[in-house]
Amino acid sequence: MAASRRLARKLPSLISKHQRLITPEPEIEGLDATESLVSSSSIPLDPSLPLLPLAVSHLSPPSPLPALPSAHASTPAALLRILRRARHHPRLAALDLHLLLAAASDSSAFRPDHRLTSLIAARLADSHRLPSLRRLLELILSRPCPCTDDSIFACPELLPTFRKAILAFATSGDIPAASDALASLSRAADSPLPAEFYNIILHALARLRRHEDTIRFYGEMTSTHRVPPDVYTFNILINSSCRAEGVDAAMRWFQEMRRWSCPPTGVSFNTLMHGFFREGRYKEGTKVAREMLQLGFGLSVASMEILIHGLCHGGKALQAAEVFIEFSVDGVVPEGFDCLNLVESLCHVRTVEKAVEVVELILDQNRACCLSVPAGVTVLECLIKEGKLGEACRLMERMVAVGIVPDTISCNYIFEVLCEAGRTVDANRLRLQAKERGFQADGFTYSIIVQGFGRQGIRKEGESVLDEMLDSGFIPNIATYNRLLDCLHRGRSL
Repeated sequence: MAASRRLARKLPSLISKHQRLITPEPEIEGLDATESLVSSSSIPLDPSLPLLPLAVSHLSPPSPLPALPSAHASTPAALLRILRRARHHPRLAALDLHLLLAAASDSSAFRPDHRLTSLIAARLADSHRLPSLRRLLELILSRPCPCTDDSIFACPELLPTFRKAILAFATSGDIPAASDALASLSRAADSPLPAEFYNIILHALARLRRHEDTIRFYGEMTSTHRVPPDVYTFNILINSSCRAEGVDAAMRWFQEMRRWSCPPTGVSFNTLMHGFFREGRYKEGTKVAREMLQLGFGLSVASMEILIHGLCHGGKALQAAEVFIEFSVDGVVPEGFDCLNLVESLCHVRTVEKAVEVVELILDQNRACCLSVPAGVTVLECLIKEGKLGEACRLMERMVAVGIVPDTISCNYIFEVLCEAGRTVDANRLRLQAKERGFQADGFTYSIIVQGFGRQGIRKEGESVLDEMLDSGFIPNIATYNRLLDCLHRGRSL
């Protein structure tokens, strides 16, 4: 920050001093003569670039930007130092390409190196200045990097620099600009480009739902440019075909993969499985998951989410539960998969017994990572709504024992229902067990337990909870304490 402030103070004065030195004092009258004088000493700018004033603090140099002193931008290394120092300046940061074009126009021998062009390309791509980025690529091709003077090969940083530009064009949806940059790069590169560069444009076309153009570009890639596709290429084509033509059309790309000796990956099968579920073909979608296990790919978290969500979304919650139980017994369910979606679907179709079976299976296998707190709370609330309080207490006790502790609001709801049903002792026992696992009770938690003990006439335990509430600082004054104590002794609620 200190270097940036020093630059902000010194750069305008240097520019103004140099302007006075290089500009003669002609005796020309009139406004037109003054405008022609300023324009003759100014930097020729790209018409697509914004004209930003270089005003810093209280100084305002003339606009358009005057020429920088040759001592400060005569070499690529000097210009690189200027741009790095000005990268955080709110007004100088946007003049990076202006300064490069000015240095190139002042001297035909000026050739920017790959460090300078790579830095400017990254900044232009990040700030979405696509016309300026196109102008930079033209300058790179017209004035090659000095590192190519002693070599017959192109600059090693040519491909990374163009990749940033192609990715920026494709992300913004400017496919013609991305294609032109790719064509220019293929002419300037020493060897055929890898499939990675073509995959960028393929993915952009697929994302824009231009399936026919995606297929045509793939044909140009393999036939015209003779670039062998990789697995990412086929994954893009499978996804695009599933959305545009259907799963049957996407299946043909697996044959194309075998023709190119390109083995599929888990992403290929996940895309195909998602396409089957989208079309309502649940048996085929489940079959894809089983084939993944038979081929040795295994199921990832994304695979399980596609499988369970596809079945549950299609009204096949019981089938999804059976598949989950089968895969859990076989030990192929990946760590990190959350069964929340499955539990919610089972509770939605009022099959809470199956949801409890799923949760207990997870607890029996000591795979608490597959049971999140929302999933456990969903099952507990479903049991409470059906009046199965004993089952809810037993399940919550098992969950808390393995560290799955519901949040304070959920615990208060469960404790309140238990106390109203005359099971305050169970509610207090669950509270103490959850406290050992990090549960943070609030004033409402203690109030529920104290009133529950009062209604049941259990004064000794109630007074103990009331004293704990007082020690925790949840009783603001003596009047509140007396009201709770009165409820405890008279057996009534507040």
